[in-house]
Amino acid sequence: MPFSRKSRIALAVLCALPLLAAADEGLKVKPQPGAPQTPLENADAVPLFIEADRIQGTQDREIEASGNAQLRKGSQSFQADWMHHDTGTEVLTAKGHVRLEQEREILEGEALRYEMATDRGWMEQPRYMLMSVPATSAPVTAPAGAVTGARFAQTEGRGTAERLLFDGPGKYRIESASYTTCEPGNDAWFLRAKQLDIDRNRDVGVAHDASIVFFDQPIFYSPYLSFSLHQERKSGILTPSYRTSNTTGFELTVPYYWNIAPEMDATLYPRYMTKRGLQLGGEFRYLNPSWRGEARAEVLSNDQQNGRDRWGLFTKHQQTLGTAWNGSVNLNRVSDGKYFTDLSTLVAATSQVNLSNDATLSRGGTWGDAGTYNFSAFVQRWQTLQSDPQVLLTPPYNRQPQLTLSAQQLGARWGDFDLLGSFVSFDHPSLINGRRAVAYPSLSAPLQNAYAFVTPKIGVHVTSYAMGSNNTAGLQDTTRTLPIVSAETGVIFERDTSARGLPFIQTLEPKAYYVYIPYKDQSQLPNFDSALQDINFATIFTENQFSGQDRINDANQLTLGASSRFIEAGTGIERFRAAIAQRYYFQSQRVTVPGVPPRASDSNSSDLLVAFGGNIARNWATDLGWQYNTDLKQTQKFNVSGRYQPQQGKVLNLAYRETVNSVRQTDVSTQWPIDGRWTAVGRWNFSLLDNRTLEALAGVEYNDRCWALRIAAHRFATTTSDTSNSVFIQLELHGVSRIGNSPLGVLQRSIAGYKQFDPRATGPVEYNVPGIF
Repeated sequence: MPFSRKSRIALAVLCALPLLAAADEGLKVKPQPGAPQTPLENADAVPLFIEADRIQGTQDREIEASGNAQLRKGSQSFQADWMHHDTGTEVLTAKGHVRLEQEREILEGEALRYEMATDRGWMEQPRYMLMSVPATSAPVTAPAGAVTGARFAQTEGRGTAERLLFDGPGKYRIESASYTTCEPGNDAWFLRAKQLDIDRNRDVGVAHDASIVFFDQPIFYSPYLSFSLHQERKSGILTPSYRTSNTTGFELTVPYYWNIAPEMDATLYPRYMTKRGLQLGGEFRYLNPSWRGEARAEVLSNDQQNGRDRWGLFTKHQQTLGTAWNGSVNLNRVSDGKYFTDLSTLVAATSQVNLSNDATLSRGGTWGDAGTYNFSAFVQRWQTLQSDPQVLLTPPYNRQPQLTLSAQQLGARWGDFDLLGSFVSFDHPSLINGRRAVAYPSLSAPLQNAYAFVTPKIGVHVTSYAMGSNNTAGLQDTTRTLPIVSAETGVIFERDTSARGLPFIQTLEPKAYYVYIPYKDQSQLPNFDSALQDINFATIFTENQFSGQDRINDANQLTLGASSRFIEAGTGIERFRAAIAQRYYFQSQRVTVPGVPPRASDSNSSDLLVAFGGNIARNWATDLGWQYNTDLKQTQKFNVSGRYQPQQGKVLNLAYRETVNSVRQTDVSTQWPIDGRWTAVGRWNFSLLDNRTLEALAGVEYNDRCWALRIAAHRFATTTSDTSNSVFIQLELHGVSRIGNSPLGVLQRSIAGYKQFDPRATGPVEYNVPGIF
């Protein structure tokens, strides 16, 4: 059978070079199709394979190959028009259409010198691609002009340069370089640098004399830019952020991140505000198996608006102390009451009126056969922020200290035993001070089976007071003792049903709860922490309508309620729930708290509560709550909300809230794709009573696979007469940098169901949530 041209050339080489053929360890000529490639191996060397149209060389000295030359050694593969391999020094020289594939890199260029033993050398006119999977994975078709044969969905970074220097395993120094994380064929943005150092072992890229080019326009320059190849933590200057607001003017923040250790880091963030001046800030975080925490401090010297020094200090620490003991510290202090409303553009910050400074020491454990207990010692002081002169605030009581003990013993012969005990020393600059001790032991006997339960309970609530300073009313030290008797019962009925062709299990769960507490005059007791609780489904089935321990209502009452659920038969997922409840009084309640009028003496029932929620239609979820006064025949509260979410990143929220004589609000928010990769975001929260916008947000997002642009304007009320206005603009270059000020926190808080675009996703996640109706 005649040889192919390649085979005849290879055979001629073997005949002309008998010494080379005899000492052919690790050297192979391309065999006939189907013939095995079995290398001859040195005992201490990785096998080396060479294929080419022409091969020539001298034993143990050099090998020269030309014409479709290929060399493979271990995980490395080289291709070129011509290559020369020095056997002694392990130096490979190649010219013409050079290509190197190794592990997670592909490099192509015009010329190469590579020391295979040390991974050092250079490549001229390189095109390079960094992969998240080995480059030898199944190739796909490459766009014109791109590095060929790569898996573009797994591209981590790519670029071109005048010269690339190999500086050891996984290390590259690239001269006159470009770098982007966009897939081949998409050059929307790239980093241009005089020198780019890439260290894949440390997952770090460092650019010198660098600029960012966005759609052929330079938009950012830095003499030094450091970034993580996988968005991992690393020390360095982070991308500056900027924004504008009516309270601070134009802002520029240049943060520096310090990756101190795997369990510890810090961020320094000088922030310049054209209306306020320079604020210096820093955050320190630490994490350990037995302790964790964070500390943040901010200082603004000589505020340009009022000539005062402004500062804030915030720290949290949690620690496991061993032998079931735990501790925590939470400190928050600011220089003045308008610190947040003047210097912050976040609703969560500006809405704060009381800052807690507290420390806790706690321990939990078991006792007896089935008993558990928890003990805590707690110290708390408050800083009240009087930011709105039209709304005067009374500071809460400081607790110095508060000791709490709770214990439980389940399954004993005589039933379940519970104990709640506490001691608190209350301190206040203007209100009455005092000490209070509480002990509330109780015994219950739960009886239940698969479809019903009955739980009778009896307890005694003992409260002792010792009065302190500011006792202008002349209250006396005293002790209050009240027996508390209750019984709770319920039944669960089930039936198989269907809705919209899907099988469901429908339940009907009626419930009754009776409470008896005798009346005792409590008007001569101090009120440190009690207030009338809002009536809702969480409080209507409780013993006491007051929060805290200073007021215990008298009760001879029965609460009746029922709920029904629709549960998917195949998955057990609850798709819909409806509930109704009302409390009935057999005698009028007489215990009140100061400032709250008693319930009408001729009323024998509480407000009626109605609620339902769930998936009422495909991809539609709704929640409704209605509180109705049956005596006045008047709605006290009404809240309804709906959400339509057919896919991830596509949501519409609608809500209406009403409380008689105080609240009437509409609330609309959305994240909605409008054209290809463009998405609109917005929220409008409006008070119908005040005819005032409480919060407004409007913006757009553009999401590409390698970059995203977010623009948003935000306005919200900080006091009854003041507002905060902000504009957010951020350009995110995936894998390298974020330029501008991020609106993501505002979007996630303002738009329920908001989803940040994932550049790795191949398409939107479609939802198909069935509805009941």
